[in-house]
Amino acid sequence: LHVLQLGVGYRCVRALRLAWRLCRAPAASEQQRRRLAFLAHDISLLRLFEAFVENAPQLALLLYAVLRSQAAEPAQGVGICTAALCVTWSLLDYHQALRSFLQDKYELSLRSSFVYFLWNLLLLCPRILTLALFALRWPYGVAVHFPLVWLAMFLWVTMQGTDLMESPGPEQLYRTVVAVILYFSWFNVAEGRTLGRSVIYHSFMLVDSMLLAASWLCCRPPADEHPYLIPVVLAALPCYLLGLSVRLVYYKWLHPNVRAQHPGAADEVDAGEVAEGLQGSAPALVNRRMQRLAQAHFSISLQGERSPRNGAAAA
Repeated sequence: LHVLQLGVGYRCVRALRLAWRLCRAPAASEQQRRRLAFLAHDISLLRLFEAFVENAPQLALLLYAVLRSQAAEPAQGVGICTAALCVTWSLLDYHQALRSFLQDKYELSLRSSFVYFLWNLLLLCPRILTLALFALRWPYGVAVHFPLVWLAMFLWVTMQGTDLMESPGPEQLYRTVVAVILYFSWFNVAEGRTLGRSVIYHSFMLVDSMLLAASWLCCRPPADEHPYLIPVVLAALPCYLLGLSVRLVYYKWLHPNVRAQHPGAADEVDAGEVAEGLQGSAPALVNRRMQRLAQAHFSISLQGERSPRNGAAAA
């Protein structure tokens, strides 16, 4: 189902049906709100996977086609801008879903949302540009570059010891998709302090993108038809550095590093039906996968405290 993107569609249909029932009902039960939040979190994660497995490569391919043809239709320009914004928005939506597992005072504000969106956009655009330029000079070189970088990211993710799925097979598939995301953008998968991993990752991506841009600059013929691209390429490095600076601002003043409250003892593995006959004291329905990702992303230590959060506020 997920290969054909029917998994996302299935969850969207279920979420819409449940939301429609909640709108028509005089009062929504807590269990229904939690089930809707469960589906919303699954959709957010799957949309993020879709954005980087499908939309980000298509964005690089569309930019390559425009540069190669030297003729951009207005619709193509709108498509490039829209695709970049959609990929960045998927990162923001995923981050908002993770924030729903924290206390109310740590929910994402409008200012935090703007800064988070901005630094991801500033880091994504230079990466896509350098990939398109590299493909412009060596169209088949990307077929070598992508597997090598993807393999390095896959090994790096494996070394971090992810534990999101319930069996080894799906876990390897998850690491495969995360390696694709890391080919374009930062994605935290392990618990603990992320500063060291972030420095390693962004240093690697900065060097890799600079090599891609330098290879295009050095190997372009003197009579290249793209002289206007030189200032654009030279501006890509300051753009990336600006994105890193905005990221530092976000993590310095806007990123929570708190103790999350204990969300409950049990949950569903997938968005199945809740068993009948549950008592009022039964464990709350929690999206365990998103809970684990939130724990890793925010360096959370799960301890029992008052007023537990399970992400239902996102609904």
